[in-house]
Amino acid sequence: MDRFTRFLARRGVQGRFMAAAVVAALMAALFAAVPAQAADGQITGLAGKCADVAAASNANGTAVQLYDCNGTTAQRWSNGGDGTLRALGKCLDVVDRSTADGAAVQLWDCSGGANQQWVVTAAHDIVNPAANKCLDVRDNSSANGSRLQIWTCTGAANQKWNAPAGGGGTPSGFVVSEAQFNQMFPSRNSFYTYGGLTAALSAYPGFATTGSDTVKKQEAAAFLANVNHETGGLVYVVEQNTANYSHYCDTSQPYGCPAGQSAYYGRGPIQLSWNFNYKAAGDSLGIDLLDNPNLVQTDPAIAWKTGLWYWNTQSGPGTMTPHNAMVNQAGFGQTIRSINGSLECDGRNPAQVQSRVNAYQSFTSILGVTPGSNLYC
Repeated sequence: MDRFTRFLARRGVQGRFMAAAVVAALMAALFAAVPAQAADGQITGLAGKCADVAAASNANGTAVQLYDCNGTTAQRWSNGGDGTLRALGKCLDVVDRSTADGAAVQLWDCSGGANQQWVVTAAHDIVNPAANKCLDVRDNSSANGSRLQIWTCTGAANQKWNAPAGGGGTPSGFVVSEAQFNQMFPSRNSFYTYGGLTAALSAYPGFATTGSDTVKKQEAAAFLANVNHETGGLVYVVEQNTANYSHYCDTSQPYGCPAGQSAYYGRGPIQLSWNFNYKAAGDSLGIDLLDNPNLVQTDPAIAWKTGLWYWNTQSGPGTMTPHNAMVNQAGFGQTIRSINGSLECDGRNPAQVQSRVNAYQSFTSILGVTPGSNLYC
């Protein structure tokens, strides 16, 4: 049994992950799974006025306000294809990553942060999922210069916006849209952004781009189904059993554990663990994860990249990488074997296998493709 697999075993039954599912109903009720899209053009709101960047400045921290629509670039918003709303080359951002009522919004360098994610609902609210609050005109004022902020969604006129739909499609040609991603993970941790995932795709350009459209979607569904199982629906960013943290330093490695003996616990969508896995993943990605393992729990794109690293390059206890299993049509069951086969496959833990299969079948249904054969291991 490889060390990575032994780690997965220690995390135990997925059921304990579901403690965070209490937020699922609220999220599902709020969102209509419509992505935040504003094709190059205006976002209009109260009194028919426009979301406007003050003084048309693209400096970080510039206020976003309500103003008479005038057709200038200060009012020209676009969908970045990653859940962001952009103007003047920067992103609509909640100040200081706040989730409090009254937190102002501003223009800032796009970072992939949860405070720059926006979803337009069918009811014309523009919602920041991390805060679960709506874009709002302060004091319900229609005066020019009224500051925009986030506030608990009330359905009031000062929270209603017309954001023209973009031309469709998904960023980087990814076969999973943001709306589908949100449907798959209605109660996900705000750390696991769609933008972080799409930003990570360039690290492994063959992922979900190889073969027919059906195969591409099957691979994306297979990856996300296994991720779903490993993180309890993208709820957990780090391993929950802190007692294990000191166990993941293999001192026999010549490079040791420079970040500390307890620094290499499970993080990210595949719960990367052990100093040698951080070293191998970092070397492959061109990121110093051995010295900076916390990047996997603080940078969404890096977290997703570590999951894609394992998927595309590691066979674990299996005989092929999960990527090869899907593109060569060996079946979803072989991805389970490559991730945790020593503990789940061949009848060792059929309930865990079934959990993964159930998610895969659900996700392929969302993507409109058949799951294929050989689902079990």
